[in-house]
Formats: sequence, C-alpha cells, structure tokens
Amino acid sequence: MKIPYSFSVLRYVHDPVTTEFVNVGVALYAPDAKYLSAICTPHYTRLSEMFGRIDGEHSRQITRYLQDRIEEMGGRVKSELPFPESPRTIGGLLATVLPPDDSALQFSTPGRGYTSDPEKTLGGLYHRYVEYYTLRTSYPSRSDDEVWKVFRKPLEEQHVAQALKPKRIVAPDYDYEFKSARKNEVWHTYEPVSFDLMEAASIVDKANTWVGRITSLARSEEKFKPYFLLGQPRETKLHVAFIKAQNILHRIPCDHEFVQETNAEDFAKHLKAEVEKHGEQA
Repeated sequence: MKIPYSFSVLRYVHDPVTTEFVNVGVALYAPDAKYLSAICTPHYTRLSEMFGRIDGEHSRQITRYLQDRIEEMGGRVKSELPFPESPRTIGGLLATVLPPDDSALQFSTPGRGYTSDPEKTLGGLYHRYVEYYTLRTSYPSRSDDEVWKVFRKPLEEQHVAQALKPKRIVAPDYDYEFKSARKNEVWHTYEPVSFDLMEAASIVDKANTWVGRITSLARSEEKFKPYFLLGQPRETKLHVAFIKAQNILHRIPCDHEFVQETNAEDFAKHLKAEVEKHGEQA
C-alpha cells in the first residue's frame, strides 16, 4: 500500500541576487510510516567549479550536522516522542533545524508524492536531485563581470568606454546602480547579464529576478532604457532555457534591447557612432 510523503531539497545558494544554487541534500517525511530522514552529499567539488574556492570541510560539517539533526528528529517521530511545537509538515520540521532566512543553505518548497518504501524513495530522490548532477561534468558558470569583459574590450578599442559611467536609477521603493550608462534624452543603461550558468532553473530564475527589478525601477521619475548585454550558455542543452529567459525578459514594462555577446564588436561600433552623433549629455 502506498502512503503519502513530502520532501524538500537542501540547496547551497551562493548569491541571493543571481539565485543560482546547487542541490546538496534531500529530506523526506512520511507521517503514516513514522519516517523522517535525510541524505546530504559529502562532495563539494562542484561548488568549487561553479563558485570558486569553497571550504569543503566546513560545508561538510554543516550538512553533516543538519543530517544528524534530521535523523535525530526521525528517531523521535518513530518513537512518537513529542516535539515542543508538534510540527506536522516537513516544512515545519525542517524549520526547527534550519529556519528559513537568507543564509547560503536553504530548504526548497516541499514536493509531494506516494511511496510504499520511504527509505528507497529518499535514495531515489537523492540520486535524482543531488548525485546525478554531482557525477556529471559541465562547464563552470560565468559571472556577470566575466561577460562584461567580453563587451568592455571592443568598447575600449573603439575609445567609447570612457563615455560610459555608472548610473543609479531610484524608484519609490527600490533603487539600482547600473554598471554603465550614457544619457541621450533618456538614460541608456548597459548591464551585463550572464546566463552561462549550470542549471536551466537558475537561468530562468535569474530572468525572473531581472523582470522584477526593472518593473520596480520603471516607476522612477527618470526615464531609462535598459540594454541587456547577454552571455549565453556554452552548454548546448541549456540553450532552450536561454530562449525562455529572453522571452521572460521581454515582459519588462519599458523599452529595452538585448545585445548578444557574439555581437559585442558591432555593438561597440554602433555605440561609438551614437556618441559621435549626439555627444555626451550630463
């Protein structure tokens, strides 16, 4: 007989702004079977590949502590020992171990299903969400700054980089400083956005983050037109996610343009012509 269960994936979120993350563990709760347990990875090579140097030993200690605490709670569930606040959902149980906040380790929104063997299902979820990605090889992700270097070189060669300067757009409830901008009637802001990430979900989530950001900034009294200087994924299988990301970005409520990194040289020449034609405005 199959019984209901819920599960949550433990993620390492390197940067809350880009929302890029790596799955490092899974917890599963099946109340009818009095089962609660978790598996966390001891491997952190992939984190280093994505985000640079990571203190693997420290990360292992933290995830090992979380796994031990969840297994300890699993023993209480099995023995029907009471909890201080008697949480009944996996979200409530996990929050007693790792409260939801902006820290690097976060549990995902719970998923649900039915199983006749909770322990086997936990192992399957761990393989699906953690081990599969740990074992495969892929390109390391590129940061926004790395994509900016692709555009900056031709801008410098065209002697137009000095015409650009940072610009902070201030809206009633939000403000953001764009890396480069110039004014020609309205502010033209140029922002590198790397979609050369490790996961399709990270690519789509980053696009949604930018839609929210520009939507908030669109309430500013200063008119501006954002230009997204896009770094595309080098992994062919992520190109579909890249197309989705661009479709999402097109939903922003103001005039905007995309510039692909393959067009960086043409973009620099065009911008030089614009600067020469219109000059620089304060």
